[in-house]
Amino acid sequence: MRLMISGGGTGGHIYPALALIEALKKREPNSEVLYVGTEKGLESRIVPDQGIAFKTIKIQGFKRSLSLENFKTIGLFLKSVSDAHKMIKEFHPDVVVGTGGYVSGAVVFAASLQRIPTVIHEQNSVVGVTNKFLSHFVTKIGISFEDARAQLPIKKVVFTGNPRATQVASIKPNDALSEYGLKTNVPTLLIFGGSRGAEKINSATVGALPQLKQKNYQVLFVTGRVHYQKIMDAINPADLGSNVVIRPYISQMPELLPNFEAILGRAGATSIAEITALGIPSILVPSPYVTNDHQTKNARSLVKKGAAELLPEVHLNTDSLIKYVDALMTDEAKRQQMGMAAKKMGRPRAADDLLNVLESVIKK
Repeated sequence: MRLMISGGGTGGHIYPALALIEALKKREPNSEVLYVGTEKGLESRIVPDQGIAFKTIKIQGFKRSLSLENFKTIGLFLKSVSDAHKMIKEFHPDVVVGTGGYVSGAVVFAASLQRIPTVIHEQNSVVGVTNKFLSHFVTKIGISFEDARAQLPIKKVVFTGNPRATQVASIKPNDALSEYGLKTNVPTLLIFGGSRGAEKINSATVGALPQLKQKNYQVLFVTGRVHYQKIMDAINPADLGSNVVIRPYISQMPELLPNFEAILGRAGATSIAEITALGIPSILVPSPYVTNDHQTKNARSLVKKGAAELLPEVHLNTDSLIKYVDALMTDEAKRQQMGMAAKKMGRPRAADDLLNVLESVIKK
């Protein structure tokens, strides 16, 4: 298979693309892949490091308010479609896939104009602007949440789950926690606000440190690089117990995930895919700063199944954090119930299922 794939801007768009590529390489080792992104996006650092052929086009998003900058955006989009046309003619893909972000809009739209089979993948419960636009032109659409189905042309939709789940589902508990000074035989909570961190989660956790040091469970608190030094400078060393370890960032987070009894963090699509694939109970604090509040809708899909608890950021403080965390970390039966409910929602074959969709559109 010759696969051209595009997704950029955030890890939530990039990691599913990488998971799909990995599944393709396992199934068809001789496949050729070209990833199209932007120079400034996160994908420009992540994708080439994976040894994947990578090209860029220049594009930007529309301003939500009236702005002259939007005229420039229209011009860039038209040029990016033209640039994508040239890449497509040079690469001759069998199928073109978009996993989200403005860059995928230009690439997938250009492919549809050339009548090349096209597939988009929507990771969230609320369909993004780019995928809503592309849904009218593509051959098939993969979704990760059933809530997204009604927002799209239903005849094109296939429920696949998030390919990221496939990458983590096979990881087993290990002794990786010991590398961070934590015990491997003590229930452990991960507090993690995403790669850049979450200020409200961080402040609530810092306030809770004097109480957390007295608990029988342990905590790995990942602040995000941006916030780490400020937090460490502000902490009173006497408040920090030996059962709490603070780190700015963990590059190999998937390797650690099976070792946590519970997670408190955001409700992004990648996080949801990972915790359901592994069956980890969670306390979800959706970011209120994302488009259409889609993280809250993501979280509610787990809450409805008994797989997670929802703690809105507006209600998050030191007291509520301790209340929610204690209720989960001191009740093993509750954790087991929530973990089983999360596992039932997991889609460990998501990458293969999406790959099957690609093969079906090629055969047509």
